[in-house]
Amino acid sequence: MRALEQTSLNGPADLRLITDAPVPVPGPGEVLIRVVAAGINFVDVSQARGTFAGGPQPPYVAGIEAAGEVTAVGEGVESELGTHVVGVSIRGGAFAEYLVLPGVAALPVPAGWDDEQALGLVVSWPTALAALRPLGGLVAGQTVLIHAAAGGTGQAAVKMAKHYGATVIATASPEKHDVVRGLGADHVLSSRSTDLAAEVLRLTDGVGVDLTLESVGGPTLDASLSATKRVTGRVVVFGLPAGEAALSNWDLVYKHQVQLIGLNIGILIQTTPQLYGEIMGELFRLLAAGVLGPSEPTTYELADGPKVLTELESRTTVGKLALLP
Repeated sequence: MRALEQTSLNGPADLRLITDAPVPVPGPGEVLIRVVAAGINFVDVSQARGTFAGGPQPPYVAGIEAAGEVTAVGEGVESELGTHVVGVSIRGGAFAEYLVLPGVAALPVPAGWDDEQALGLVVSWPTALAALRPLGGLVAGQTVLIHAAAGGTGQAAVKMAKHYGATVIATASPEKHDVVRGLGADHVLSSRSTDLAAEVLRLTDGVGVDLTLESVGGPTLDASLSATKRVTGRVVVFGLPAGEAALSNWDLVYKHQVQLIGLNIGILIQTTPQLYGEIMGELFRLLAAGVLGPSEPTTYELADGPKVLTELESRTTVGKLALLP
């Protein structure tokens, strides 16, 4: 089968299209899907750079998220052949014509949706919701700072935060501001600002935001901590495309007296499946209420994967991205 193979840990430029990858065989508890659309996530870049903890070692077929048709099932799986599902395999394999998924992680594509429209349902949207509600504790009347608001996770977070009655301060590069405003953000700041914390403090009369969704890392982490309300403010950290950032216990005692929370949706699913179930239940209520609707990803041919992931890494993309095998 055709697939994109990561050949080094030097980044997405070393993805190569191969035509002789073996079609995987589902084991007990697994399903095999014919991939219709594969979602692109920053996890794919992190794995390609070797910065994703416990990530696959090259050579490996890249990609963690896909939607498609069930063509075979392993022992103990009740999924029917021909069912269309969306799911995640953190070990990779999605950038291909076929992918094996854990049966419990294969979520039916909502009725009336095309497969590519379901991308985000099991990665971006649950991450945004987990950061806002069960971990971030957002309630009506509070103010939330959402970084990378033009991306797939950021866009969902803006929509959900407004639904929950929050004031949204969003950051994005200037050329993406109109997109973010269209989602309902109350204020949109430049992600390239050298004094981001001061701008947020100005908008909040000097007290800071109640919650920050920190998905950037690098120097942005310090700005996020500085822009968050002392003592009762929460910072949920779930991404680091701009790199690692040092934070000491001295900082938390004397500089940033905030509640710091780490989020990895894969670990959340593994260690607190009941909480993940509650998140997905709320997510489907948001879908029923029209807060979230079918994703409309920008689609590319499989061979364009290296270029698209490079653009994602340079943060020049907008919204959800997908490859079509």
